[in-house]
Amino acid sequence: MRTIGRFFLKNPGWLATLVLVALLALPVSVWLDLRNLSDQNLNSQASTLNRVISVFRAYYASNVVARISAAGGQAYPLHDFRDTEGGIPIPATLSIELGNAIGAEQGDVDYRFVSDYSFTNRAPHVLTPLEVSSLANFRRSGDASKTLTSVMGNLVDRSISVVTPVVMESGCVACHNAHPESPKTDWRVGDIRGIQSVTVRQPLALSLWSFKWLLAYLLVAGGFGAAFATVQFRLAGQFDRLNSDLEDKNRFLANVSEKLSKYLSPQVFKSIFLGEKGVEISTERKKLTVFFSDIKDFTATTERLQPEELTELLNEYFSEMSVIAEKHGATIDKFIGDAIVGFFGDPVSQGVAQDARACVTMALEMQRRLADLNTEWLSRGYEHPLRARIGINTGYCNVGNFGSATRMDYTVIGAEANLAARLESIAEPGGIVISYETWAHVRDIVGVRQLEPTKVKGISREVVPYAVVMPNDEHAAGSAVKESSAGLQLFLDPALLDAQSRTTARAALTLALERIGGESEPKKRPRQIQL
Repeated sequence: MRTIGRFFLKNPGWLATLVLVALLALPVSVWLDLRNLSDQNLNSQASTLNRVISVFRAYYASNVVARISAAGGQAYPLHDFRDTEGGIPIPATLSIELGNAIGAEQGDVDYRFVSDYSFTNRAPHVLTPLEVSSLANFRRSGDASKTLTSVMGNLVDRSISVVTPVVMESGCVACHNAHPESPKTDWRVGDIRGIQSVTVRQPLALSLWSFKWLLAYLLVAGGFGAAFATVQFRLAGQFDRLNSDLEDKNRFLANVSEKLSKYLSPQVFKSIFLGEKGVEISTERKKLTVFFSDIKDFTATTERLQPEELTELLNEYFSEMSVIAEKHGATIDKFIGDAIVGFFGDPVSQGVAQDARACVTMALEMQRRLADLNTEWLSRGYEHPLRARIGINTGYCNVGNFGSATRMDYTVIGAEANLAARLESIAEPGGIVISYETWAHVRDIVGVRQLEPTKVKGISREVVPYAVVMPNDEHAAGSAVKESSAGLQLFLDPALLDAQSRTTARAALTLALERIGGESEPKKRPRQIQL
């Protein structure tokens, strides 16, 4: 059965051919059975008629011809014709005795000639309920041409009866009214004396066999249907098992996927599962904004806390920072002890400028959230708060899968990435230090103060770091002057200037005012003055 099912699944053309043959075979089977049924009915009618004629011929030969011959050609129509030499049956007697002869000879045909007015020397007729109701109906309507039909039967046999009235003619009226044995002597022409009925029976098995071609078709079609249903039932069972296994595997994969997502940033996880990123060793060179943060004096903090407390505190810190990072679209590279490494610009980028702005905005929110967490931790009994330092740099890095064919890490490397770590190391606790490349993209949204230029290992140029002015920073007070517009970049904080710096600042501002107010001088390209 499985072999047949697989054959039709692999060869649907054969299945279509089989269905077409089955559709064509149905009308052919019906036509053959109708022809067979017609032949059978014609044969049955001819055989029945032949037997009826044979019975009539035998009765006529013995009860009419033979008696007339024996009486020398004399004939006397009588109802009791056997008691008189040369007597022959009258029509009523002929009908009664002929019906008895036909019923005795023909098992499937009955003929009855009955009346409720039998002669006194005869046994009264026993009428069936159909004959009683038919006789009453005929006499009530007075219609001599009326015919009644009744179909009866059971599960194995069917029969049909046709009942017609027996009408008194003039000869019948004269005979019956004058005969001494007649129970009624006031007959008139047209009266209904009795009825005659013909009943034909036929077993259902005979009719059923007339549809042998259709039965054969149904048997074959049923066999194929049963086989097909069996195959479908087995296939349904296999599909149910496959679906159940698939659901189990899907649940397993979903569970594993959920667990794996804890080890990857959402952007990387999504890009891998959507097929946007491969899992082979490969890297790209992109301009990214790299973020690096760690906790100031974390080693000293660990000495004051039990391992369980430290684990709880650190996990809570990382969870809160991860939520903020995901909110702003950061790709978290890794957690290194107490440090967080992340970047903007891969695998999803909003553009270099927007990535830098998102990174700085994220860093500010992290510092604010850490300040709130410190308040909560103090209320829970942690004496020494955690203070994070953050470094941010924008530049070209190599990003992608690093490692071996069996174990790899999606990370970022390069001098610009290292610079973010160096900037973090010079930041104050609770502060943010950014490079000039990052500050160029965020100068209109944050205030900064320039720090001393520094040399960083791996970078040939001198790096000028900028400390982001935090909302609670003492340098964010009203003494600082900030202005940024087309052709003008100004940040001046007198509190940070010594005597020599103040002299330099005055000279630079005087030169700037002269350049702005000079009417005779040609227009020159504006200079950027960083104080």
